[in-house]
Amino acid sequence: MRLYSSHFAVALPGAPAPERQPEMVRDGFSGWGLIFGWLVFLRPGSWLVAMLAGTVSLLIGLAGARIPGTWALLPGLHLAIALFAADWRRWELGLAGLAAGPIVAAPDPDAALLRLLDLRPDLLVPARPAADGMGVPGALGAA
Repeated sequence: MRLYSSHFAVALPGAPAPERQPEMVRDGFSGWGLIFGWLVFLRPGSWLVAMLAGTVSLLIGLAGARIPGTWALLPGLHLAIALFAADWRRWELGLAGLAAGPIVAAPDPDAALLRLLDLRPDLLVPARPAADGMGVPGALGAA
């Protein structure tokens, strides 16, 4: 079992309900972050953190061309990304306006989301109905 922190959009008083599903962030060490470095942030869509870590990686590479020994900092950056990837992802979700929710134990992110929605059914965002009622907007109306 792994631990996942949940993050969800908060409805402001008098505003319509948010249309964003809760996001689950796996806690713990990121082996992919150790191998691929800042590229690991591109998969979940953490663009801000990816740009910041990529910039630091680029600066280390540029400094390595002029100052001997600075290439030794690159494995340290990858280790920091592996250790703190979940924390940086949670930070970016907080910047996006998502509130931190309960921590859920589950074997994978989908099971964690199901457990979260079982605990808090009010977080479920209803799907929009399609125009023709069959899942394809405007399929019957097009001629």
